[in-house]
Amino acid sequence: MAFLRNDAINRVNLHSGIQALAQGAGGIFFLVILLRAGVPIAVALLAQAGILAGRFVLRPAILPLARRYGLKPLLIVGTVGLALQYPLLAEVRGVDRALLTLCIATSLGEVFYWVAYNAYFAALGDAEFRGHQIGAREALIAVVNIMAPALGALALVTVGPRWMFAAVALVQVAAAIPLLRVPNVMVRPAAPGVFRRARFAVALMALDGWFDAYFLLVWQIALFVALEESISAYGGAMAAAGLAGAVGGLLLGCHVDAGRGGRVALFAFTAAAAVVLLRAASLDSPWLAAGANALGALVMPLVIPPLASASYNLAKASPCPLRFQIATEAGWDFGCGTACLGTAALTAAGVPLSVAILLALPGIMATVVLLRRHYSPAATAVRAAGGVSTEGAGSA
Repeated sequence: MAFLRNDAINRVNLHSGIQALAQGAGGIFFLVILLRAGVPIAVALLAQAGILAGRFVLRPAILPLARRYGLKPLLIVGTVGLALQYPLLAEVRGVDRALLTLCIATSLGEVFYWVAYNAYFAALGDAEFRGHQIGAREALIAVVNIMAPALGALALVTVGPRWMFAAVALVQVAAAIPLLRVPNVMVRPAAPGVFRRARFAVALMALDGWFDAYFLLVWQIALFVALEESISAYGGAMAAAGLAGAVGGLLLGCHVDAGRGGRVALFAFTAAAAVVLLRAASLDSPWLAAGANALGALVMPLVIPPLASASYNLAKASPCPLRFQIATEAGWDFGCGTACLGTAALTAAGVPLSVAILLALPGIMATVVLLRRHYSPAATAVRAAGGVSTEGAGSA
């Protein structure tokens, strides 16, 4: 298993597993707790869009900090900063000042964390083993998610949100420990042409943001409503989904590395489209909705390797992975934020969530087109030769 010889990526994947424990026990309840606190569905989606808008605006400020200190300190600051959202979430009591504070704190934590994390993973990961390394990460996250949602739901109903989210915040802070011994990655003072080279990946990530909004965020709300707003049932459904996700974690990453990324993308996103259709039809039956949720968790580890491998390897080959990720994450924020705003408007107008979920399908189809173009033999050959690829990238 040569892909396991990269110590830095192994430590980052261990960090990702601890981070997943916090996310699975606390983060997946973010929108659910807002609904339980009396925040209307449309306003909860607007709050999510506001968090993304804050990230979009704040992200350019990361560059001068990264040039001075490198990626590792930013990643550690972001990891600790993400913990702030959890105790703040427990204090929301409707559309109030606490909700505004929560949105601001979440934007700050996420803007430090995600751009540094993705740039770091892109810079230090191995292009020839990218699918394996991402598959290993997603398998670990899926295994963690077998127990994390059930633990979070149990804590919520037994000790209450304040103690539960305080514990989750401590777990989130502990996720910084594996990062203390990873090498720093410095950022070039200048990198001409990097944003031009990122155009294809920006489009890809905008579509991914659109897909994630419906497949993850809107679905979490729809599932909670379908389960009659039961925290225990929601946590149990998410734990069952973690078990399904663990099965799919390592299945397709090796095929991406073997040069079959286009076929992997077609298979994975076809499965995702089938799950979207099932989810849209399942909301009148709690048991069917729980089953559709589990199938979705099986699909996500299949979808992520071809998508993330393309983005990470293009970032690694670019003049500056950080600047590349600044551009691509802006695309993700735009896609996800637009979807959240549109769904908020539809929900306020009385359109059922089952109809909104179907809006994931255009994003799926467009993503498959772009990924098959990226993994085509012609485009792969051009990139291997260091020429101008179909994504419009210059030589590496």
